[in-house]
Amino acid sequence: MTGLLIVDDDVQLLRALRITLSARGYDVHTACDGKGALHVAAHHHPVVLDLGLPDIDGADVIPQLRTFTGAPIIVLSARTDSSDKVHALDRGADDYVTKPFGVDELTARLRAAVRRAAAVNDVEEAPLVADDLTVDLAARTVRRDGEDVHLTPTEWAILELLVRHRGKLVTRSRLLEHTWGTGQRKETSYLRVYLAQLRRKLEHDPAHPRHLITEAGMGYRFRE
Repeated sequence: MTGLLIVDDDVQLLRALRITLSARGYDVHTACDGKGALHVAAHHHPVVLDLGLPDIDGADVIPQLRTFTGAPIIVLSARTDSSDKVHALDRGADDYVTKPFGVDELTARLRAAVRRAAAVNDVEEAPLVADDLTVDLAARTVRRDGEDVHLTPTEWAILELLVRHRGKLVTRSRLLEHTWGTGQRKETSYLRVYLAQLRRKLEHDPAHPRHLITEAGMGYRFRE
């Protein structure tokens, strides 16, 4: 049974999600504020996190969670502005679901996030070295200028697919299906946000990327 922490100050929503997601096979834990979330969160449990918490803004809880867990963090918030979404993703969230929401959508996002985080690369291969960037698919690590670069599970899933097919065009639909599942094939805005994040972390000049190349209207490719 997959453990799951839900953080929201809406007690009725917490109760409803606990019942619904428990029935779908999750071991659900809950917290109603940021301090409670940090106290309850486990290293390996996915977190569904509201941003409008009474004590600490949820966007500020995310980097604190990231200090001890690489587990998926899915924001569940009534904030629909794109700047809020980008800010949460930049701070380390793996996905963003807006309220009101469907439970089927939320559980689909959870399944995809858990799959990404749990994926293990069994194929031994030499690390890719491209200029000052080193990507080790077997160890699931990235270094730039000799320094470790932290990627969220979603960022890693995108980079991994591009690196495995380096030099080749990877279509937007394939990246979306690989990262979020078949139901998100049209959500190209997701890719733009995450590619921008990856470029900020991996490229010396994100506005003129050397490695993470956009093929307009088609997809992306990793260039060595």
